[in-house]
Amino acid sequence: MLYRILRGVVGLLGAALGFYAGQVGLNLWQVGRGVSPPLGVSWTLLALVTLVAALLGYSLAQHIINLVTQSMHWLEGRLQRTPAQEIISGALGLICGLIIANLLGASFIHLPLVGPYIPMAGSLLFGYLGWSLGTKRRDEMWALFNIFPRWGGKERDKGKAEAARGAKILDTSVIIDGRIADIIKSGFIEGTVIIPAFVLEELRHIADSSDLLKRNRGRRGLDILNKIRKENNITVKVSEIDFDDLAEVDSKLVRLAQKMGAPVLTNDYNLNKVAELQGVRVLNINELANAVKPVVLPGEEMTVQVIKDGKEMGQGVAYLDDGTMIVVENGRRFIGQTVAVLVTSVLQTAAGRMIFARPKGAERKLGTHHQTLERSEYQCLS
Repeated sequence: MLYRILRGVVGLLGAALGFYAGQVGLNLWQVGRGVSPPLGVSWTLLALVTLVAALLGYSLAQHIINLVTQSMHWLEGRLQRTPAQEIISGALGLICGLIIANLLGASFIHLPLVGPYIPMAGSLLFGYLGWSLGTKRRDEMWALFNIFPRWGGKERDKGKAEAARGAKILDTSVIIDGRIADIIKSGFIEGTVIIPAFVLEELRHIADSSDLLKRNRGRRGLDILNKIRKENNITVKVSEIDFDDLAEVDSKLVRLAQKMGAPVLTNDYNLNKVAELQGVRVLNINELANAVKPVVLPGEEMTVQVIKDGKEMGQGVAYLDDGTMIVVENGRRFIGQTVAVLVTSVLQTAAGRMIFARPKGAERKLGTHHQTLERSEYQCLS
């Protein structure tokens, strides 16, 4: 019923526009020819134009109503995501811009031809500039009014309060990685975990991908999020803050971290570097994994299983349970065997920790060889 009423209203508006257009056409005819058409012809033309405009408006009413409805939904969603202080600041800037446009437009209104259009163009231009400056400089605007609370800093204070409670923002990569769920379960991460809405949207796109690998990764990330939300020792919140002027998720994460004053949990190397350059604190899961690996000192003994050749001739390669690589000198002949080795040196690289060792028996032989050389040298000197 409401839909039919709206279509009728649009049809009436079309009829009104058609009637007005018909009158303008008849007036132009009268001015151009110097005579007015007969009264019957005039009314017939007006009725015909009005009827055509009404039918056209009624037929296009469905598209017009859908367009207006979609525009209203988009505007409503945009306003809901926009902080109240930003809307008020933008409105104040818009009012100031329109006032300036009217004051300046009054000087050009008497110009021939273009005079009536200059105030209209000025209102559009200065109105947009006022809204843009009002939203972008809202903090400074509210700081001018000392008698009012500084609403411009309210959201920033809220972000700092979240940071004080230990809020941390999750990246897409660290969610898909999955280790974050076990870390949270162990109790090493406390406070509030922030999951941005645009990260959830990216996970949904990955989970709906036509590529099987990407689809499995996206679904794994959603499962990890459900697992995290079931933990009782941590609070999980979804942040609806979005930045429409930014396209990349990494850039939005950095902007959100700056706005909330909270660190970003990630294992993305590129995001780590970009965030550090912009002064955002980053908690890298890979760095945590390297930090908790057991410390091995030169001279310690361990038992490992050599599984493959090394890069250099005669070398063998073994791995600890945490994935640390052990390069065993002259260990090629022990491939597939479990052998006791002595650590000779430890190398820390950006990719992780590498341990160099030699078989324990070879170490004894090497010591005996050194003792033999020392005796021979002593005999030659004596």
